[in-house]
Amino acid sequence: MEQKEQAEFTELLQKYSSMVLRIAFSNVKNLQDAQDIAQEVFISVLTKRPQFDSEEHEKAWLIRVTINRCKNHVKSFWNRHTEGLSEDLSYLPKEETGVMQAVLALPQNYRNVIHLHYYEGYSINEIAELLARGRAALKKSLKDLLTKVK
Repeated sequence: MEQKEQAEFTELLQKYSSMVLRIAFSNVKNLQDAQDIAQEVFISVLTKRPQFDSEEHEKAWLIRVTINRCKNHVKSFWNRHTEGLSEDLSYLPKEETGVMQAVLALPQNYRNVIHLHYYEGYSINEIAELLARGRAALKKSLKDLLTKVK
């Protein structure tokens, strides 16, 4: 890895590591698993070396990869056949503990939207725009797949 690439990766890691960890934790409800997922996300950055059009694209990519890794973890054989430990939230300020427990009790897809809005500062319009772009990308991907099949 070149020195410039290393500096860029270090900056990306410092900028987004807490966000990735928070998203992972809100999805898997276990700090150790969230830390493993966060590590996997940043390993993906190193191995895939994605090119980002903008800071917004960079952040959206990291959020999407984190959520996908969490979904894979939740569906995994290991996770489905083990009893997880309940997470100790005592490190949070007392007023935040109840809120976090309520957020963690929500279904996963709602937790992600709540997290993006309240913890990452996305507006409702920005979340809707992300959804619209995701749907457009899915449509294009499916159209391309159908074209290859024919």
